[in-house]
Amino acid sequence: MTTTMMRLRQHLASSPIYTSAIARIGNNRAHRLLPVAPPQKHRPTSTTNKLLLLIVLLLFFFFFLRLVPTVLLPPARVMSSSSSASDAAAAVPFEKPRAVVKKLLAESQSEGQGATVRRSIGSHELRNLDPFLMLDEVSVSKPAGFPDHPHRGFETVTYMLEGACIHQDFAGHKGTIRAGDVQWMTAGRGIVHSEMPAGDEVNKGLQLWINLSSKDKMIEPRYQELQSKNISRAEKDGVEVRIIAGEAFGVRSPVYTRTPTMYMDFTMRPGSQLHQPIPEGWNAFVYIVDGEGVFSRDKSAPVSAHHCIVLGAGDGISVWNKSGAPLRFALVAGQPLGEPVVQHGPFVMNSRAEIQQAMEDYYYGKNGFERASQWSSSA
Repeated sequence: MTTTMMRLRQHLASSPIYTSAIARIGNNRAHRLLPVAPPQKHRPTSTTNKLLLLIVLLLFFFFFLRLVPTVLLPPARVMSSSSSASDAAAAVPFEKPRAVVKKLLAESQSEGQGATVRRSIGSHELRNLDPFLMLDEVSVSKPAGFPDHPHRGFETVTYMLEGACIHQDFAGHKGTIRAGDVQWMTAGRGIVHSEMPAGDEVNKGLQLWINLSSKDKMIEPRYQELQSKNISRAEKDGVEVRIIAGEAFGVRSPVYTRTPTMYMDFTMRPGSQLHQPIPEGWNAFVYIVDGEGVFSRDKSAPVSAHHCIVLGAGDGISVWNKSGAPLRFALVAGQPLGEPVVQHGPFVMNSRAEIQQAMEDYYYGKNGFERASQWSSSA
């Protein structure tokens, strides 16, 4: 045995950690490998103190590292290879996010006298989406337009995007709907009106038809009109919204919706995202005006302008603008009426008999159409 080994053995023999371990082993073996001193009070050596101190410091350092991510740092900064699913769930704050169940491109078609529309709802691909009957993206310039025509049984919402439109009806109501303005017209039992471009430039807008319940189809006509400056607005994290009906970012529109409806015009800057609640049980859709966006799922393919997206059941919609240009779209949702829809041109009722009655009333000038035969618009 070398001198170094002898010194090491003498040092271990004097260590309380070593002697206690050997004593435990000796109780289970017939022969002890080394003599064990009887238990006695032992004063720790400086080497032992250093060893114990090192163990304490290591334990403290270990627990400190475990506590920092969960206590000292905010949850959003905690990153790990297994946290991607939870991070994605936190980014979409809905228990039941709405998925895209249908996507269609609104193709251009002629309508009225020389006007061009892109029709999504009301087309062959999507006849209606209760309570919505039609959505047109309208493009019209003089001399084209929509001259005198009747309506019964629903509401029209005209939202101008560019230019202006002159509106007149047989009850003497007349006005100009300019870019950013909204006209919410309840046709009820009967309206005859015209919608013609105000200027020589191209005039663009969205027109939405909303069905009325059977109990409201024959009410007196009424208007709600908002100039652009009076439309409720809100902005948050790179997302601007004009609230035509309903509520967004804690701001509510003053428009009364006889058929419960929300109607928003969102503009999202590049890199922004939106998580907008939608009342559960309501039917909802998105119409993209400009740009392209990712809807419902972060990894979905982007959808471009003039597409209509129908959303499935759930409690909200998530949108991301991953492009380098602004994204503008209308988000519309409404409470379904669950009633039969029978439509003949500008009349929407619950049965064919009611449609026949509407046609007779208009032809003979009665039951709401008394002024129809004596009136024509100045346009």
